[in-house]
Amino acid sequence: MNIELTERAANHIRDALVRHGSGIGLRLGVRTSGCSGFMYTVDYADRPGDNDLVVQQHGVSVVIDRKSLPFLDGMEVDFVREGLNERFSFRNPNVSAECGCGESFAVQ
Repeated sequence: MNIELTERAANHIRDALVRHGSGIGLRLGVRTSGCSGFMYTVDYADRPGDNDLVVQQHGVSVVIDRKSLPFLDGMEVDFVREGLNERFSFRNPNVSAECGCGESFAVQ
């Protein structure tokens, strides 16, 4: 399993956890949704579950449920600021198409 977390994303996660007041890291997953089939889910991770994989990078943890792993393998997670907007950016080699609004994606 290979997920790359940029230092910028790790810094944002660390700061968000401090503001949140609890949690061990970022919970990242995939769920069925949108016009293209799937969308990313991002939340705070309080603790890993029995079916979770924990990836440690740049001093933070990313918790991923095992059913999402095939969709996320090889992905890079970054945090970008564009003008007044800021968001996580996902560069995922498994994506074959994205919807026009960028909310959902399809895989090969």
